[in-house]
Amino acid sequence: MLAFILAVPLYQPAFAIADGFTSGPVTRTQAHGSAAGKSSHCELSPGTAVYLRLETAVSTKTSHLRDAVKARVVREVEGSRAVVIPLGAHVQGRLEKLIPSSTPTDRARMVIRFGQLEIPGKPPVALTGHIAEVENARESVLPDGTIQGVLASELPLSHLETAIGKLGKEGEDLVKAKEKALGKSDPSIEFPAGADLVFVLDKPLALDVDPPSAASRGLPEGVAAAVGRLLQNAPQRASGKNQQPGDPLNLVFIGNAEEIRLAFREAGWSEAEKINGKSLWETIRAVAANQGYGAAPVSPLYLYGCPEDLAFEKMLNTFIKRHHLRLWRSTATTPEGREIWLGAATHDTGLDIRPGVISHAIDPHLDAERAKVGADLLVTGRVAAQQLVARPDLLTEGLTATGASWRTDGRLLVIALKAP
Repeated sequence: MLAFILAVPLYQPAFAIADGFTSGPVTRTQAHGSAAGKSSHCELSPGTAVYLRLETAVSTKTSHLRDAVKARVVREVEGSRAVVIPLGAHVQGRLEKLIPSSTPTDRARMVIRFGQLEIPGKPPVALTGHIAEVENARESVLPDGTIQGVLASELPLSHLETAIGKLGKEGEDLVKAKEKALGKSDPSIEFPAGADLVFVLDKPLALDVDPPSAASRGLPEGVAAAVGRLLQNAPQRASGKNQQPGDPLNLVFIGNAEEIRLAFREAGWSEAEKINGKSLWETIRAVAANQGYGAAPVSPLYLYGCPEDLAFEKMLNTFIKRHHLRLWRSTATTPEGREIWLGAATHDTGLDIRPGVISHAIDPHLDAERAKVGADLLVTGRVAAQQLVARPDLLTEGLTATGASWRTDGRLLVIALKAP
């Protein structure tokens, strides 16, 4: 329920969301080869990141060794002015290792090995690589791609279970009440369909290339001009209730509230619930069991003196990691009368615990979160155009309200949704 943000500069053409695709230590390398039109082949180097979304649920409790696993590509992989791996491509693989946790000191382990790339209209291609990250997972990923689970002792709920267990028979009623209210601690690895992965190539991959993505085209001139006028005098950052600096602005949306809600819902994001008794209790449950709560409320931030109009987030299986953003509807409109919204997105990656500070820690590379939002929405097919724009008062670095640093190239990503 904590968050942070950023701001940006005059429009300049951009190939949509080509920057900021890397996450953590993963490095996205561009494809080698001639520009589109001069060569029909392109080679992706080892280390290239391919962003995937599971279409097969996997679990150390219910899956079986050698089960088939399928995932789809959710970000175009681009070469020199050409798309090498398009949206709509899939990868096929199998569960190569599946070891449940058998004792309190034993970690569950899983290896998903993808070995085949399928691009519509083309023959399958063999590929070699490993999973480098499971986004927003409580689990860690080892250098060889092994997904390693948490220990039961690392789950906050297990400490309560241990304390109650020491009460003997007198604690039996407490155990039942605890399980009814908070559930049981479970160190199993379980990823549902929809979980996001980063897959990294271990060997070069040669592919035919496609034309640049149509969704990467720039904004219509009138829309770009309207956004430029809005950014001339727009605040650089949101603020807290007491006017302390909040998250920088890094997003602009074109569309109405229902169009935005529909796009995020289809992208696998959840709209944040309002702060009330029910949502607070669900937050407590998620924190105690170290589980996700995708509709968790966010603390309010203010723009033009008003709290956010919409807030969205994307979690997996831990409360301390999440993609999230806030949106404020501006008074500006496009020449066609469509609403223009300002937004701020950051990625919570853990806890920031220092003297006087208990807060979410954020990924300081804010441009990666900006790109994540654009990429997820692009997959839905509801985006008409995306373009990175700049504003006159460039803001490239700063501190959150709790003193953590962040940095950015200072641009905002404008996402124009398709009109009905």
